[in-house]
Amino acid sequence: MENPVFFNFDDIVVKEIAPGFFSKLIHTDTNTVNFIEVAAGCSVPLHRHIHEQMSFVIDGIFEMTINGEPRNLDKGQYCIIPSNVEHGGVAITDCRLIDIFSPAREDYRSLK
Repeated sequence: MENPVFFNFDDIVVKEIAPGFFSKLIHTDTNTVNFIEVAAGCSVPLHRHIHEQMSFVIDGIFEMTINGEPRNLDKGQYCIIPSNVEHGGVAITDCRLIDIFSPAREDYRSLK
């Protein structure tokens, strides 16, 4: 970002990026930060993308499967998913998560 500016998190519009996954998205030229609230039982199927991803559990328990290995992550735990590695997950309880992607998620930037 050439000229940094200040923003208010409350002004970010919530977008449903997958069924039951409600996100506030922040984009820079090189990264996307995704603040997510997920209801228990909601899942994202196994998938892969070019982006490196870090997923942090802020509250709740989220089962993340990476390269066929499932792991329950709870408050304070995180995982790092390299580019093009298959992953997916399910919210065991209601969750609050933060995902960080590099490069920026242009597909998320264009969500309405």
